Amino acid sequence: MTHSLHPTAENGFSSAAELYQQVRPNYPQAIVTWLKDELNIHPDAVAIDLGSGTGKFLHYLKQVTSNIIAVEPIPAMLEQLKIVHPEVKTLQASSHQIAQSMHSVDAILCAQSFHWFAERQTLQEIHRLLKPQGHLGLVWNQRDISVDWVKALADYIAPFESDTPRFHSNQWQNVFQQQELFEFQSLSTFTQHQVGSVEQVVSKRLLSTSFIAARSAADQAKMKTVFESIVFEHTGLMPHDEISFPYITYAYHYRAR
Repeated sequence: MTHSLHPTAENGFSSAAELYQQVRPNYPQAIVTWLKDELNIHPDAVAIDLGSGTGKFLHYLKQVTSNIIAVEPIPAMLEQLKIVHPEVKTLQASSHQIAQSMHSVDAILCAQSFHWFAERQTLQEIHRLLKPQGHLGLVWNQRDISVDWVKALADYIAPFESDTPRFHSNQWQNVFQQQELFEFQSLSTFTQHQVGSVEQVVSKRLLSTSFIAARSAADQAKMKTVFESIVFEHTGLMPHDEISFPYITYAYHYRAR
């Protein structure tokens, strides 16, 4: 996150950290091969998971190296992370000031987080930490809106976003314009499905979204009802019925100059 933490992130993720850990989708197993082959992360490599949240990405990063530092500014998120990954070193810090030595890190990963701190000061700090020719990986799970009911849900929640930073706005890409610190290498995409009840993988998942989690309990209850109504209208499935929620995972690779 940023040195001026967006209030939607601070409020939403502080109040919904446990829900976030429970209902957010995992990442496709193919991301491990991407970490090895594209970002060249080997067992001796030092990696930072920046904006680590509750540690959803650590399961995959731990499969390629044990030298991991999870960096996250929100205490409630770190508490959830430590429950699942007690052996991982953690730092409560913002993205622009990380207590690590210059050129000491082989790779920095930002999973579902970079849009919150996509600014020049952060990019400079990432560059300071990375070894020459070090790797920056930016990963996002995105709902597949080519599916009709997923698109209907996206259309419903869009007006509530306001100024909340989002991956799909592409504004995070602006920080890579007119800079000499990083060079774009590649974009890889993967598909996956999160399977569970409509209530668990659709309505509760959407309630963990930052700008929704920051709303009042009454508002969230109303929105939950709408989410489940939209799914029923398109699929005939009730909250307790099983559904397969489609995602596309985007994995961007940048290299330090």
